[in-house]
Amino acid sequence: MDPLSDILSLLKPRSYGCGGFDMGDIAIHFPRHEGIKCYAVISGQAWLLMDGVTDPVHLKTGDCFVLPRGLPFCLTSDPALPPVDYRTAIANRPAGTVASINGGGKCLIIGGHFALDGRHAGILLGVLSPIVHLSVESDKATLRWALDRMMQELREPQPGGLLVIEHLAQMVLVQALRLHIAAGQAGHVGWLFALADKQIGPTIGAMHADPAQRWTLQSLAERAAMSRTSFALRFKATVGMPPMEYLTRWRMMVAGDRLTNSRDPISTIARSLGYDSESAFSTAFKRVMHCSPRQYGRGQTLSASAPVERETARASAMAPDQESRSSSISDSPRASARYREA
Repeated sequence: MDPLSDILSLLKPRSYGCGGFDMGDIAIHFPRHEGIKCYAVISGQAWLLMDGVTDPVHLKTGDCFVLPRGLPFCLTSDPALPPVDYRTAIANRPAGTVASINGGGKCLIIGGHFALDGRHAGILLGVLSPIVHLSVESDKATLRWALDRMMQELREPQPGGLLVIEHLAQMVLVQALRLHIAAGQAGHVGWLFALADKQIGPTIGAMHADPAQRWTLQSLAERAAMSRTSFALRFKATVGMPPMEYLTRWRMMVAGDRLTNSRDPISTIARSLGYDSESAFSTAFKRVMHCSPRQYGRGQTLSASAPVERETARASAMAPDQESRSSSISDSPRASARYREA
């Protein structure tokens, strides 16, 4: 698989549900949410206001927007209107339907709400903006078929329709991330945007394809057709961490998934990721994941007083932070609720 598919497979996005609403003159307030919300404007226009984001976003027909940070937000036909809680505006709406709110007619929106694996969610969410707004006409055209099909399934329910809608919503989410990568590579830092870099992207792909390989800074630089120094500087500037640290962190994310979802012994997982000894693997795992492999596999915390800290550390394992920037780049393994609202 490619790196984006690799990471999404670890995140295991699953849909809380999909549906839509046809707004009249109203402002609907949505509280803080877990996971990712992905919407598309089928017709009309509206305004999106979000806590912590200064300027309202004007949404027009065909626009798509992704809300990955879980911040409270408001969708409204007029920013001056007082907001109404979504539970009041969209009371008792069945899953997979379009609700008419306050007479409808101003803006028709459909979308999905995705939960992610809580242990790894920070891999993706940590590199995305609070609002990912796709409004370029050529971008919208690539999403139109899936959106039209979703709308047809909602308007003309058929057997298996909810499953079709959920798969289409996942297609829209992946396509939105692709377009965000293509549009945001200049000036953005993080593995997601680095995938679009013609020299750095292939080296990330190589590390993902064969994490057990004896990768060195020199061998990765050769793949990028760059000198070691230029490659190291470019990789860190683009991804947000040194290349060998990214490799170690990716190995640990793969290990964490196998510890949770397979019965493979730790020694087997260690060898499959290029570690000659279980102790070397365990040392690297604990440094990145902030707990031992056995504790991670059993879902245990390091101590009763630190569950939140451990979960936060897990979630941010691939997101550049102060700790990652200060870590060594030479860590070699060969050395020692079903449906709520759309």
